[in-house]
Amino acid sequence: MRKLYFAANGVSPTTAAQVAVTTGTTIKSMLQVATPATTGIIIAEWGISFDGSAAATPIKVEFLQTDVAATVTSVTPTLWGDPNAPASLCVGGASATGHSATAEGTITATRMFDVQFVAPTNQYLKQFPLGREPISKFLRIRVTAAAAVNAYCYIIWEE
Repeated sequence: MRKLYFAANGVSPTTAAQVAVTTGTTIKSMLQVATPATTGIIIAEWGISFDGSAAATPIKVEFLQTDVAATVTSVTPTLWGDPNAPASLCVGGASATGHSATAEGTITATRMFDVQFVAPTNQYLKQFPLGREPISKFLRIRVTAAAAVNAYCYIIWEE
C-alpha cells in the first residue's frame, strides 16, 4: 500500500502556530514538491487560504508541474497516514521540496492540474477523484496577487 505525505509552505509547527507566508505582488511559488528522477507522486489533495481582511482583486492561483526547480526554503515532508511509514522520497532542499521561492527558475514546460481565482479573504481546496489523480514531478502551488496577503498552502500525496 502506498503511503501518504504532507507538506505546507512553512516549517512544521511545534509550540507555536504555522507561520503564514506573504504572497508578494509578482508571481511566486508558495510550495514546491520535488520527486526523485525515478518516480512520480500521486496527488491526493491540495489547498490554499489567504488572510486578507477586505474584498479585493482575486489572487491568481496555479497548481502545476514544471520542468525545473524553483529556489526555495527547504521543507521536510511529514507523514499523513501511517505513522510508521518510511520518510518521504521528496526530500527538502534549496532546489527540491520547499516553500517561499526566491527564484522561479527558467521554466520551458508545464502541466496545469488546477487554476483558480481566489479572493484574498477566502480559501480553496481540491481533492482529486480516486483513480483520476495527477502524477507529477516538480509540483508547485504558485500565486500572483495584486496586493500582498499572507497564505497557508499544502499538498498531500502518495508515494
